[in-house]
Amino acid sequence: MLIADDLNKLLQILPDFVKKPLQNHDKSKYLIEVVIDLGRQPEARFPDGPEYLSNTLVSYDDLNFCIKKIGNFSGDNRSGIECTLHRISSIKNKNGNIVGLTCRVGRAIFGTISLIRDLLYTGESILLLGKPGVGKTTAIREIARTLADEMEKRVVIIDTSNEIAGDGDVPHPAIGRARRMQVSRPELQHKVMIEAVENHMPEVIIIDEIGTELEAMAARTIAERGVQLVGTAHGNYLESLIKNPVLTDLVGGIQYVTLGDDEAKRRCSQKSILERKSIPAFQIAIEIHERNNWIVHENVDSTIDKILQGSFFFIQRRKLNFNGSISILSESFISKGFVAHYMQNELSINSSSKKRKHVIDSNHKISSHTNLKMSKNFINELTYNNLVRNIKSNINTSNKLIQLYVYCINIQHISSVINNLNFAILLTRDIMKADAILALRNHVKRNDRIRLIARSRQIVIYTINGVTFNNILRVLKEIISFCTMFCSNYTKSFINRNFIDSNAILTTCLATENLIILKKQFIKLLPQPFNLEKLQSQLISLCNLKYNNPIKVLFRV
Repeated sequence: MLIADDLNKLLQILPDFVKKPLQNHDKSKYLIEVVIDLGRQPEARFPDGPEYLSNTLVSYDDLNFCIKKIGNFSGDNRSGIECTLHRISSIKNKNGNIVGLTCRVGRAIFGTISLIRDLLYTGESILLLGKPGVGKTTAIREIARTLADEMEKRVVIIDTSNEIAGDGDVPHPAIGRARRMQVSRPELQHKVMIEAVENHMPEVIIIDEIGTELEAMAARTIAERGVQLVGTAHGNYLESLIKNPVLTDLVGGIQYVTLGDDEAKRRCSQKSILERKSIPAFQIAIEIHERNNWIVHENVDSTIDKILQGSFFFIQRRKLNFNGSISILSESFISKGFVAHYMQNELSINSSSKKRKHVIDSNHKISSHTNLKMSKNFINELTYNNLVRNIKSNINTSNKLIQLYVYCINIQHISSVINNLNFAILLTRDIMKADAILALRNHVKRNDRIRLIARSRQIVIYTINGVTFNNILRVLKEIISFCTMFCSNYTKSFINRNFIDSNAILTTCLATENLIILKKQFIKLLPQPFNLEKLQSQLISLCNLKYNNPIKVLFRV
């Protein structure tokens, strides 16, 4: 990547006791910003943390020295240095006097959009999301140059604070052939957006920091006129735009819809639901969590619909590696109440290897059996569920899996949890074949027929108060725990807590799963009582393995 930062021009406006430490600093090329506050030590901020530059405290004279070398501050308390991309922001006291400056380094980094270059050729509108300082403006500046120079499109940049194309009347060369329209006051940005479409016939409009309802409405108007939009907004995730009443129109907006009784029963949902109001202004959304780690939503309308429904859907995570290659991670997650529970499956370009990860709330790594107590009473369930995932293809699943009948609950919610966590449960629409029933508590109380069927077939009805991820996960674990103890034919043969030594069974399961099936190694088991050896032999046979008595050497068939 080629980087142009004009750092020397920024240093020229700083006092000597701030400038000299930075000129000789070994991390100056990674400098993010310089903070100068009245009565405090000057501070430089780098990606790995802040650092004081001098023991000298900043005075009014030092602040005035800086202010005289830069232009006037606009209505949003921002200024800049002519022909550079640096941004100077001020902090004022209640009397309007400047008592602090934030000198942010502006850089033109060529090659930052290699992760999404293919998306630019689609001609669809793109929205970049991310917290402040993550690199949204740098990316949008490079997008403008690529669209104008490489794709030869008519690009107009709405530059509210002169941060994209630099301060002064002459735009910075980093935007290429793109044209720039300055905004006199931040509250007039939406009017300049409409003016650009009406007067200058752009094919693409670049907007930085969409933050008001009027700007969101203007973006929708521009999109309806057939102009491609590329914009940025503050927000870590796409779900945050749905919650934000000001910016929700960017993704189509949401509204409450009341369903009739028959339609609610058909959907297995509540009568009052959330739905998308209209077509989103942006067809593609990109979440920038790190500079080289972006999440891509290629179909925003479909993603928003599934988020509102709490359904299971796929996204892309694109990473730029140190060697310049790009890795694509295929991620799926379940969203309920706009909270995403990630289940990540890594697919690396030019690599056939796959890695399975389980993540919840995007931050905390967990196993697929979260919150299960690791006591002897649960060791068999944990081990068995791990074993089933490896030998499921070798057994008759129609007879082995727990068959669950779902009543008055959206079956997609249950299916998503089962598939992502690899539970040994099969959903059925025939209640006469079910081993268990899962229903909403309020609905099953009013249905005498389903309770009569459950009583006649001696099967248990499991109920939940609300359709949430935690409620579904908890009740599915209860179903597996109960059925493995009493209902499942394959589990009855080797799990009986009245006389089984859990450690012996655990050893057999771990040896079968980790050493023989995965690593194709031989193993010898210690001598056990007759009844325990019989159960061990049945477990070994179930895995399509053989053993020799009395030494009991396991080997593959």
